[in-house]
Parts: sequence; structure tokens; C-alpha cells
Amino acid sequence: MKHISQKHKVKTGKCPDCGRDLKKMKEEAYFFNMKKYTDRLIKFYEENPHFIEPEFRKNELFNNFIKPGLEDLCVTRTSFNWGIEVKKDPKHVIYVWLDALVNYITALGYLEEDNTLFKIYWPADLQIVGKDIIRFHAIYWPIFLMALDLPMPKKIYAHGFIMMKDGKMSKSKGNVVYPEMLIEKYGLDATKYFLLREFSFGQDAVFSPEGFVERFNFDLCNDLGNLLNRTIGMINKYFSGKLPKYNGNINAPDETLETETKIYLKEIEEQFEIYHINTALEGIWKIISKTNKYIDETAPWVLAKEEKTKELESVMYHLAENLRKVAILLKPIMEETSNKILSELGINDKTLSTWDSLKEEGVLKEDIKVIEKGEPLFIRLDAEEEIQYMKEKMKK
Repeated sequence: MKHISQKHKVKTGKCPDCGRDLKKMKEEAYFFNMKKYTDRLIKFYEENPHFIEPEFRKNELFNNFIKPGLEDLCVTRTSFNWGIEVKKDPKHVIYVWLDALVNYITALGYLEEDNTLFKIYWPADLQIVGKDIIRFHAIYWPIFLMALDLPMPKKIYAHGFIMMKDGKMSKSKGNVVYPEMLIEKYGLDATKYFLLREFSFGQDAVFSPEGFVERFNFDLCNDLGNLLNRTIGMINKYFSGKLPKYNGNINAPDETLETETKIYLKEIEEQFEIYHINTALEGIWKIISKTNKYIDETAPWVLAKEEKTKELESVMYHLAENLRKVAILLKPIMEETSNKILSELGINDKTLSTWDSLKEEGVLKEDIKVIEKGEPLFIRLDAEEEIQYMKEKMKK
């Protein structure tokens, strides 16, 4: 730090932190010497090309802040006294972003006698921030950690904003949507599903009542909910609610279903690893769609009528097995829905709901008892009524 009598070296324009006119600002302050670490920061970026995601955010930081030259950062103020005092100079109080960013490690007990949590959780595997504060987290924060000789978080991800069709949310426009309203009315899982499905990697997403209802009715009710209901219903109808044993692939579509599901699983896992959550969800719904199509291809009602028991057993088993996999894949995003699917299928063994078990076939034990009649995962919405409800809420 260096002690100078003016808060900003730049004498014109507005403060990037508080927005005030710099011409009118003059006070004693400490500055952090950012230039000292510029070369080291650039080298770190080069050695860790995926540290900032999405990559175009890193390019923005280079072009807008690093290439033009980093300005020293004001880290104390003297024009007010609320805040954390500088011990050796108590008329100064610590000022953003220094005080804000170090909370990530001080909250874990850094430099305290009991630093157990710090040892466990730092460095973080991932820090997720809004795109408007990526500069502070991807430039200032790494430099502070370098100065402290502490390890970096493994990745910093900048997400976009939730927008409306007519632009940003604004009370004056009457287009503000509060997540509490959506969660209370439609459930946490449905709300999370819509938002994560609509958000492309690192980009803004658009919310609309019409889009929300469409996703709810078609994706959640028709595709996923009906698949579970049909499967439970047929296992109860044809096998008194007991899951038949696995006998490999008997019907022509069995092997295709297994093969394509394995391909989708690999793709989904890869997308989760790089935080393309919406693409991962698309992959999960490909499995759901393929499994629904499998019912039509195998026509279990015909197999039952023709008393082809082995073929019918295979269909019921494959349906239950794919629903088990769907439940595991959905668990990080829709935990309640995932648990309901597993419960209705009668899967209580925790080893059958682990991520590693996704790659295993034939793990479900025969005679697992499915629920006799479960409640629907999601109840279809009246589109006109619910769209109007949301629009009215948005005006308040």
C-alpha cells in the first residue's frame, strides 16, 4: 500500500465504485499497488486458461482493464467512520473491495486459532458471481490472494442476468418477477428447472409467464410426469406392483435404449463438468424423450395381450432403470423430484442412487415394490389462468 492525499489519481469522470464525480472528491486514503502484480496475474491466466468462464469474460477483462493498465485500488476512506478501522491508522476504515472479498476466507477462519474450515474449504472449487462483478473477482481477488501467498479458487464463473422481453426488470415497467412468488405457487424444483434450462452458458436469460407455463406443462408434466405415471401404472397392472428381474436385452428396442442412454449419460456428465447446465438438462430430456418413445416402440399392452411375458418383463425393467438414472441426473437440480421418483419406484437402497451407479446395468433387484398409486410429480397448469396470475403479480 502507499499513502497518498487524494483518493483517485484520475481527476475527471466518475468513481468506478461509487459513481461520484471525481472532481469533487478529495480525501486521504491508502491504495493497493495493483501494477506490482499485473505480470504475475497475466502469467496465471496463461497457465490456467479455464480459470475464468465463460472465456469471453476473460477477453473483456483483458481488453478493458488489463491491457490499458491497472489503476491502483483505493482500499480505505477517511470521510466516514463506519467500517473496519485500520489498526495502525484508525482514522482510516477499510473500503470495498478489499473488505468484501476477504470475507471468503475470513468466514472460514483464516488467521484464526481454529482454521479447520479454511483448511477444508479453501481453495474453493468454484466461485459463481454475477457478470457485473467479474472484474473484482477475477482481477482484484486473485491479486489479493497473490499478495497473501494463498492458493486461488479453481474456477470463477460469471453468470448472466434474468431479463424480460421488454428489457431489464423494473418496478416502473411493472415487470418484476420475484422468485418467492414462483416457488410458493409452483414449487422450488419447477422454478429452478425453468431458470437453469433457459440460461445458456454465461448469457442472459429471458423470463416470460408464457415460457414458464410451457416448460412446466410440456417438460415436467407431459414428458417426465407422464413417463413415471405410465411406468408405475403398468408395473402394477401387469406384475402386481413388483419389478421383474433383468434378463438382458430381449426386445429389439432394448439394446438401442441402453446404448443411446449411455451416450447421453457421457454427454450430460461432460456438460455438468463445464457448467453448461442448460445443455446437461437438454441431454436429460433426450433420455426422457427416448424412454417415452421406447414405450410406443415396444407396445407393452400388446405384449401383455399376446402373453409375451419375458418381453413384457424386459420393457418394465428398462423403464424403471431409465427412470432411476433420470432421478440421479436430476438430483443436483431438482432434489425433491428426484427423491419422489426413487420413492415411487420403491428404490430405497442408497447405493442405487449414487452418481457412480449410473454406469451400471441390471442393478435393480427383482421384486422391488413400486408404489400402488403415487401423486403426480407435477399437476398440469391452466395456461391462460396462470399467465394472467403471474402478470398480475408482476404489476405489484
